[in-house]
Amino acid sequence: MTHYQQVLSIPTTGKSLCRITQKVQAVVAESKIKTGLCTLFLRHTSASLIIQENADPDVLQDLENFLAKLVPEWEHYIHSTEGPDDMPAHIRTALTSTSEQIPIANGRLMLGTWQGIYLWEHRQRGHSRELVVHAMGD
Repeated sequence: MTHYQQVLSIPTTGKSLCRITQKVQAVVAESKIKTGLCTLFLRHTSASLIIQENADPDVLQDLENFLAKLVPEWEHYIHSTEGPDDMPAHIRTALTSTSEQIPIANGRLMLGTWQGIYLWEHRQRGHSRELVVHAMGD
């Protein structure tokens, strides 16, 4: 069994969903693994990963709007050292995920037709986020 790992630096522009499917697929192709599993791990507590609709941007906007209502920034949180958007970002990350696993077949991610991989930035300003991509298989 082969293991291949790469850390991607993903720049974000502030609170938004950044599609990263092609970047992850490029790492899988570089790994030369034909059949196996791709594990993604985001090394942050105020951003997350999701697999979601990749065709209609209204879906992403609705997700953003829903999460903003569910976890408002205007609430008074005890933790506010890093600004008023930090604690809500931590809560949003706790409600979503910092990792995903996707099967690999024929050297490609086995995503569904309408699925894309997104890094979800929960902070107001942009950051450079580190994503660990680990492919294993034959």
